[in-house]
Order: sequence, then structure tokens, then C-alpha cells
Amino acid sequence: MNVRGEITVKAPRAAVFEKLRDAPFFASCVEGVRDLLVVDERHYTAVMETRVAYMKFTFKVTVELVEAVPPERIEARIEGTPLGIVGRLNAASRTSLSEAGDETRIAYAVDVSLTGKLGSLGAPVLKSKAREMERLFAANLQRAFAPASAEAAP
Repeated sequence: MNVRGEITVKAPRAAVFEKLRDAPFFASCVEGVRDLLVVDERHYTAVMETRVAYMKFTFKVTVELVEAVPPERIEARIEGTPLGIVGRLNAASRTSLSEAGDETRIAYAVDVSLTGKLGSLGAPVLKSKAREMERLFAANLQRAFAPASAEAAP
């Protein structure tokens, strides 16, 4: 399954790159990620919980940062094993950042392969879940870069 899209953030490209490269920040923007452990500068582990259709899945995931070219692109490889069922998640993520005036355009492509019970759900159900996760991630990312609201004067 291929998931592609764009997110625009009102912030300089270098600042967006640094935030996306910060594993704890990135994980805080992804729904259901917990127990992040930074193994080293390029390797991370975490637990991700998600609901797809009527089922709840918990994955133990490992992330390897394959390439990071500031402030242009980030590539990562993700592998996950669902807890309690047989299956596997493999994904390759490519993110590129470009300037768009005073904003940054984040273009991403994620190629995902799922086996086992989760893989049997079918592409339409999984794509719908991916789009839902994208909307939540985009909202969290945009909120992180939103200017602090000024307090109203009495």
C-alpha cells in the first residue's frame, strides 16, 4: 500500500526539519505511539497502538533513520511486529521539505506492507486508517508551529 500526500506548516524549512528529526517530538505527533526509546542517533523503538475497523492492534516497532539531508529530506525504514497475533509491518518513508513563501511544504510517501490478520483487512480499510492518521499528524504538527496566542488585555 502506498500513501502519499503533502502537509504545509507555517514555519521556516530548517525549523521544520529539526522538529521532524527530533524523535520524541515526531512520536508525540503520531496517534498511539508510546514508550519511545532512542537507541542511538539513527535507531528508535516504540510501541504503537491503533484501531483498524473493529480491531485494536499493538505493535512493537523499530525505526531506522536511513538518510537525513538537512533541511531537504528524511528517509526511514520501519518494521513492526503486532503483539498477540501473527503478522508483520514493513514500511519505507520518504519525506522532502521545500520552501513555499513563509511556509514549508512537507511531501511524504510511505510504502507499507502488512501481513497476517492486519494485512487481510484490505487496502480500502487500511488506506482510510492511514488518511485518518495523516489528518491527526498534520493537525498536531501545525499546532506545534502555531504562534502562541496573545493574551487579551483587560
